[in-house]
Amino acid sequence: MASSVLSKQLARRASSLGRQGTLTAWGVAGPVLVLGSVLTSLCWGQVNGPPSPETFPALQVVPEPYGQASFMFVPLRQELCRFHFGSGLQRPFLYPVNSPNGWPLTRMGHPHDPVTHSHHNSVWISHADVNGFDFWGDHPQTQIVCTRVTEYNESAGDSLRAWLIVELEWRAEGRPHLKERRHIEVRIPVDSSLAWRSPRDALADGYFILIESRFVPVKQMVTFGDTAFGLIGVRMAKTIGVRDGGGRILNSDGLVNEKEVFRKPAKWVDYSGYVAPGVACGITLFDHPQNEGFPHPFHVRDDGWMGICFSFQRPVSLFPEGSCTVKYGLWCHGEVPDRQTIERHWESFAMWVGPEGGKP
Repeated sequence: MASSVLSKQLARRASSLGRQGTLTAWGVAGPVLVLGSVLTSLCWGQVNGPPSPETFPALQVVPEPYGQASFMFVPLRQELCRFHFGSGLQRPFLYPVNSPNGWPLTRMGHPHDPVTHSHHNSVWISHADVNGFDFWGDHPQTQIVCTRVTEYNESAGDSLRAWLIVELEWRAEGRPHLKERRHIEVRIPVDSSLAWRSPRDALADGYFILIESRFVPVKQMVTFGDTAFGLIGVRMAKTIGVRDGGGRILNSDGLVNEKEVFRKPAKWVDYSGYVAPGVACGITLFDHPQNEGFPHPFHVRDDGWMGICFSFQRPVSLFPEGSCTVKYGLWCHGEVPDRQTIERHWESFAMWVGPEGGKP
């Protein structure tokens, strides 16, 4: 409104001066255009040109309703994975977890036993014996509750990163026994300019999900008891399973499938198979060399699941003033990779220090 009134006043003044022959055409139009532009800019603001592909985040974590967060590869408008942390859940989990080409790598529940294996929530962290309480199964007296999200963030550069940090309580019979600070990060090891210039090439070598959890007891000593169930589990898509789809389990020692891999210590285990005719993909689950007791046994099944046994045959106790940090990684990939390729990616993962660094 101010711009319109002032423009009319200037125009009338210019007309009067023009009749007197004292003002050129540019002298009339210049002040009107410049002043109008300034006022419009002050009122409405303006965009300062397109962002640089070197700095604009191609990988972003996007908060969603109902206690969810989506990790999005923006150039392809493609969701890589989604974190669920609503307060009504039995435990937080990641679902879906998609391949670089968008195929589902995981599922919710056991394909042949959905009732007693309802706790198989795609990718999840829990444990079957925390001070005698079972957080692994779905039981009314135990729950892992997200109390707040403290950070959503992303960065661009020579490696694309997006992450969130949540604070959790492990509650049994309504009382917290453990506090957990969990960092979940998705990483694509390419620079940002390639992601915008050639997004399919940027995802050609897959992406990583990095998880770091720091556990602190609440008031009393906490013991992770002797069990093969926990801390991390992965339920693969049905057709990736050895039994249902002819998939393959491979560990870092070259052992293959449940008969050879079951509860054997390893640096990593890969589970790969077909999600469609001619379309193979999978997940490699990494154990970190800084984890206490590394390398841990892996509990695997030909029916499509794998997990790392944190305290199998060696209980882990945390004193009231103590803490424990664990790091896990998932390499989500296309095709069926060979042992040498997986080992190269594990070596890269092993160098990741995480936000807690070298804390025990």
